[in-house]
Amino acid sequence: GPGAAMAASPASLRGAGNEEFRRGQYGAAAALYTRALELLEAAGEAAAEERSVLLANRAACHLKDGACRLCVADCSDALELVPFGIKPLLRRAAAYEALEGYQLAYVDYKTVLQVDCTVQAAHDGVNRMTKALLEKDGVNWRQKLPPIPTVPVSAQMRWSVPSATAPGANPPPVAAPRGQPGESKPWGWAWSSIAAGTERARTLKEEGNELVKKGNHKKAVEKYSESLQLNKECATYTNRALCYLTLKQYKEAVLDCTEALRLDPKNIKALYRRAQALKELKDYKSSIADIKSLLKTEPKNTAALRLLQELNRA
Repeated sequence: GPGAAMAASPASLRGAGNEEFRRGQYGAAAALYTRALELLEAAGEAAAEERSVLLANRAACHLKDGACRLCVADCSDALELVPFGIKPLLRRAAAYEALEGYQLAYVDYKTVLQVDCTVQAAHDGVNRMTKALLEKDGVNWRQKLPPIPTVPVSAQMRWSVPSATAPGANPPPVAAPRGQPGESKPWGWAWSSIAAGTERARTLKEEGNELVKKGNHKKAVEKYSESLQLNKECATYTNRALCYLTLKQYKEAVLDCTEALRLDPKNIKALYRRAQALKELKDYKSSIADIKSLLKTEPKNTAALRLLQELNRA
């Protein structure tokens, strides 16, 4: 009955919110995070860490629903509670980017890289913003940037302490949480294993690229798949998509391009290869839509223009 609902704890509300989020029910998830935040208001400073996670989670809901300004507000609040959190910085950057605030997005992506230089989404974001700002402000675009905050050493790689909390939550602060002695492994260990994973992913990707050059697309797919388990990188998805196209596995090619576009929404190769795969699957409408998105970024792309001609005849 209603009594049971009243007794819900912030943690159980957060769990329920995460569940709704996974099912794509972003409005319902946001409402649950809001209820959890209301319960924690009274706890004040003691609950800063937990409130920060909830705000970052609610920001993700806003981002999915296209409410970019609300996303920015929640991320900024989360970062006031726990400075230099990677998730709120990345989500705020994505919201700024959608609002065409490329300078602010650039600063946030750059800040993430100071905290953790292995975050691929931040590297991709910096590259996209550099391009956008160069187009918008010309070669002197850097002079117009707001200052990029200096990240204190204490905040660098803080995330690499294996989390004592739920998966997907921000890791606890560096001091081991009370009641869980020995929970936090020394940073060096976590950091080096993550760096090693990224390095291994790069090697596997390069091995895949070599196999593609030799025309061995099946074996290349295996290498790219191994690489993606270690590091979900845009270029690896588009490379694997190319192999799937060659192997006539068009549905798989579409899925890989879609993943790539989640990481980099304007990626030319992903749009072009998805359009090729959709054409083979006879979904001409979606294929044309992808080519038109691509031509917005590169209006003179000859391969895309040629494909569009073929599609218009199909």
